[in-house]
Amino acid sequence: MNKELEELKEVLHQAREEIGKVIIGQEKVIDQMLITILTGQHALIEGVPGVAKTLLVRTLAQVLGADFNRIQFTPDLMPTDITGTNIFNLQTNTFDLVKGPVFTSFLLGDEINRAPAKTQSALLQAMQERCVTIDRTTHELPAEFTVFATQNPIEYEGTYPLPEAQKDRFLLKIVMDVPDKEDELELATRMLVAEQRPEQALASGAVKNVLSINDLNRLRPSLDQLTTREELVGYTVDIVRQTREQESILVGAGPRATQGLILAARARAAIDGRDYVSPDDIKNMVPYVLSHRIILRPEYEIEGLTIPEILNTLLEQVTVPR
Repeated sequence: MNKELEELKEVLHQAREEIGKVIIGQEKVIDQMLITILTGQHALIEGVPGVAKTLLVRTLAQVLGADFNRIQFTPDLMPTDITGTNIFNLQTNTFDLVKGPVFTSFLLGDEINRAPAKTQSALLQAMQERCVTIDRTTHELPAEFTVFATQNPIEYEGTYPLPEAQKDRFLLKIVMDVPDKEDELELATRMLVAEQRPEQALASGAVKNVLSINDLNRLRPSLDQLTTREELVGYTVDIVRQTREQESILVGAGPRATQGLILAARARAAIDGRDYVSPDDIKNMVPYVLSHRIILRPEYEIEGLTIPEILNTLLEQVTVPR
């Protein structure tokens, strides 16, 4: 393993430890968040209220020394509330740009499915091109601009489902479950001591900054040095194409899913400290990369068939390369 990959492995290990000081019992979720950052993509986070979705993104931003903004999506939110707008300055007799919260490194879109499609679409250009257009003028966003969008899986009243084009721009769909009994007990115990409460730990500096954004941008290209055999690329293509051939699937994953699965598998290998991609890396990332990109046929949904079950069956039908 070369020097850059060794450095990346070390800082990722440190980042996981620092985030773990605040976030309890979400190790897999933390890994998926780091994969999102490493690949320069975006993630959709789904979980019931109170599982620390917002706190996790705030902690990740502090560990990486990145700017952080949060948008609470509501039905009356306007696109300009996200991107910003030009305001006439009477003193200078000119229009000045008042930047919206999208001008940041990490953007948390809380309950993104509560805003109408017009407002949701304001994020599309920013997510895909890392720039926004305000009054016909295009403004660049930081190269590390990342969107973490959350949605509540159990409450659908007053929500607007995300269009397929927007869901496809999220590399991963990360599901945050409630912690198990031991982790929840530890969290409850920490709340009895003011210094150990998550918000206090962030404010007091107990969570260290282990990597700067410049260092992250410098280390990202090292992922290209990971060995990915041709057989594994073909394996990835076969998995994604199989989603378009399943009778139970109405809409399968597109080519962007193939690219995303390869990117995610490489980042998964780097987090595990390897300089090569294995078939297990690809299989482990399939639920995160594909679950939000496929639509079941209504008759199979009525029968109780779930997307995870279909993906497991699909993986059994594709030959694993040796």
